[in-house]
Amino acid sequence: MTPASPRPDPDWPAFERHVAACNNIASPANLIRFRIGEEQVGWVGVDLARALAFYPREFHFDGRGVALASRLRAPGARSQALAGVVRGLAGRGHLTLRHEDFDVRPSTEGPVLAQLDRGAMPAFGVMSQGVHVNGFVRRADGLHLWVGWRSRHKSVAPGQLDNLVAGGVPAGLSVAETLVKEAAEEASIPPELAGQARLVGRVSYVMATPEGLRRDVLHCHDLELPEGFVPQPHDDEVERFELWPVAQLLAEVRDRDRVKFNVNLVLIDFFLRHGLLDAAAPEAASLRAGLDQVA
Repeated sequence: MTPASPRPDPDWPAFERHVAACNNIASPANLIRFRIGEEQVGWVGVDLARALAFYPREFHFDGRGVALASRLRAPGARSQALAGVVRGLAGRGHLTLRHEDFDVRPSTEGPVLAQLDRGAMPAFGVMSQGVHVNGFVRRADGLHLWVGWRSRHKSVAPGQLDNLVAGGVPAGLSVAETLVKEAAEEASIPPELAGQARLVGRVSYVMATPEGLRRDVLHCHDLELPEGFVPQPHDDEVERFELWPVAQLLAEVRDRDRVKFNVNLVLIDFFLRHGLLDAAAPEAASLRAGLDQVA
């Protein structure tokens, strides 16, 4: 793709603020390591650790933190034990269940050690993975990007701007399978078109929230869409889609706060890769480094 002309003065701090907002914890020193077997998979706060002390059959404490009981060796047994505990924790107000399981891994390519309700992932500081798709159209006057307005009833970032397709990777599905599923559910994109999306990299962040520690890895894809294709909402996740000139979207990210917090990072990555921001500028190196914080 022919890169667009970079802005002569992109106002780097205006973009860096989004990276800082998603990486708002300098150190996890005040948190307690959470292990499954010998693998550290997360971090828990003091209040949750106190609550876990009431489950001595499932959790053991030692000098290295808190660990799932060693008697729970199989992923299925671990998942069952975790499910029972998080139901109890939810009943005591420590977290909110989402009734969708995510895989618990020590790294993005690591083995699945257990499954955990999506709502409990931040409480345990466990890494979660997601898929984001930049749906773009080439026009004579430059690149355009499809954006979605999130439902005003969403629990996270209601009524804000989102990527064309975005969603968490549920237990048992690959990134590619999740992309096809979310594309159909959110934007009515047929599988044969969704399958043309190209994996272009990832962004990640470590974010302290009232629910706990979000350690999210977002697998970024670019999908070139034909001029005549118009995405249509298929579920209640998105209210409508709009096709924006990429320069307008860059100004939106730079000047306003209507884009969902982590989508800003996905778009900044797009701007750098496609020449809307000068990737050769000294400030770009720092910005790029801040876009991937999960080891």
